[in-house]
Amino acid sequence: MTFHGVRGSTPCHSPKLVKYGGNTSCVSLDINGVDPVLFDLGTGLRYFGQELATDSALRATVLLSHLHWDHIQGLPFFTPLLQDGSHLTIYGPAQEGDLTLQSVFADTIKPPIFPVHLETLPGLIDFIECWQNEFVIGTDAVPVEVMARSIPHAGNTLGYRVTARGATVAYLSDHQMPVDGSLGIGDSAFELCRGADLLIHDAQYTPSEFARKSNWGHCTIEYAVWVAAHAGAKQLALFHHDPTHDDAMLDVLTAEAQRCGRELGVEVFAAREGQTIRVGG
Repeated sequence: MTFHGVRGSTPCHSPKLVKYGGNTSCVSLDINGVDPVLFDLGTGLRYFGQELATDSALRATVLLSHLHWDHIQGLPFFTPLLQDGSHLTIYGPAQEGDLTLQSVFADTIKPPIFPVHLETLPGLIDFIECWQNEFVIGTDAVPVEVMARSIPHAGNTLGYRVTARGATVAYLSDHQMPVDGSLGIGDSAFELCRGADLLIHDAQYTPSEFARKSNWGHCTIEYAVWVAAHAGAKQLALFHHDPTHDDAMLDVLTAEAQRCGRELGVEVFAAREGQTIRVGG
């Protein structure tokens, strides 16, 4: 598994952000025998595309958490879509009213917001809406089990649980904790996290920041550690770092989270752009 973008809200750049990176949410799963699986389409997606062969088509599956700009803005800069024969299947949350996943992307990636229309890109994109679903991707030889569950955030949002080759990754990039600051978790979110080998979880705020932004759809680092411990996850990746948190601040926050994690029996690390880890096995 590789982190290509770990930042929340907006991409950012500074000499003080070199260690953890400034691109927004995108994580790839490399499962032997299966086409790539991606969590989210933030600006980190561009760098994933650059790592691939530029003269060959790509087939991949995307598990999209929600439609906020920081989670989709990498798609039109994903160079494999410039190749005939490339094919992305994007699973994402069902929308309200007449909106669909496809209509939101089509209305966003078009002039005057973007120079060309999404449908003019040579690669093919299929959009599949889901909500409280389980489905299987991958191959007959290597099935990849996916659980999608709605989780609290600002707007329709999904978390995912992916199990393949005996290992499980849970992805909750944006997760609203109780607005009163208490510790509690809904049944759907808990179902995703329970016993995961790796939990990738929203960790955007300090307690003082959350006090000012308690209904903005995110959670504290302390809450992320509690969720991992409460759900019995083996490892926790702090994710969706606030754009105001530079390397020095994240170092301090991570050290404190690791101390809490040790007390609760959870291995904790802060996700870094370009970081690759092996899950399970």
